[in-house]
Amino acid sequence: MKRMMKTFLIIAVCISFNSYAEISKVEKEALIDLYTQTGGQDWDHTWDLNSPVTTWYGVSVKNDRVVKINLFHNNLSGVLPGSIGTFKNLKELNLAFNQLTGELPLEISTLQNLEILKLEMNRLKGSLPENLGQMTALQELTAFNNFLSGEIPNSIGDLKALRTLNLSSNNLKGIIPLSIGKLDQLESLGLFENRLEGELPSELGNLINLKELVLANNQLNGAIPKEVGQLASLQIFQIQNNGFDSFEDIYSLKVSSLLVFDFDNEKIETAPDFKDIKKYTTRMADTKFEDDTNN
Repeated sequence: MKRMMKTFLIIAVCISFNSYAEISKVEKEALIDLYTQTGGQDWDHTWDLNSPVTTWYGVSVKNDRVVKINLFHNNLSGVLPGSIGTFKNLKELNLAFNQLTGELPLEISTLQNLEILKLEMNRLKGSLPENLGQMTALQELTAFNNFLSGEIPNSIGDLKALRTLNLSSNNLKGIIPLSIGKLDQLESLGLFENRLEGELPSELGNLINLKELVLANNQLNGAIPKEVGQLASLQIFQIQNNGFDSFEDIYSLKVSSLLVFDFDNEKIETAPDFKDIKKYTTRMADTKFEDDTNN
């Protein structure tokens, strides 16, 4: 009898331990906070808070830590809580195509293991966090079609692993920071439809892996730097609806290798080496209203 009782107790303790070990209490509270602050009861795919976290839609757990939150197109509304910074092991946060409002919490910059941050097609406002550069593992940052304002923080140049940066269709102003030239892994840069001004930094020429450069519909001016014309990997180049007044320094651009090349036709025709250039406008490269991430 005693042996049976002992066995029962061991089993009970193991069950209790496994239930608790699913994730920490702190992380579970942070998930519940996210659920509460973004109208979880009205999500298209809601959570049963009485069920194990591993069964919650869009949440992936590894080694008892939350490593992925994918709530893409799930009818989230409200404000993203500061407790989002709790998930120190988070690799992916996808909250795109929802109805989130308010400003990005500063705590989001503490997610130093985050590799993918997708916030596009929401109603977020305010500035990008100044300490954004702390997110050194980040490979993809997309936040197009929001109401973000202020300047692009200079610390963005510290995101050395970044391959995709898309901040298009916001209200960002000021210059393109020179520090962007440090992102030598960058393959896609989308700043379409903001209020960016000033000249293009020659440092863009350091982006040797860049395939997409979309700068249309801003207030950029001056000459296109010759360094841009030396971007050998460039496939998509869109600069229309700006105030550029000189194209002479990009005569070395390999137009034949471009899939998309949009420019202000009446201006570029005056440049001696561009009279015969054809305009390719098959798509606006950075208004991609889809998401290929699997839930």
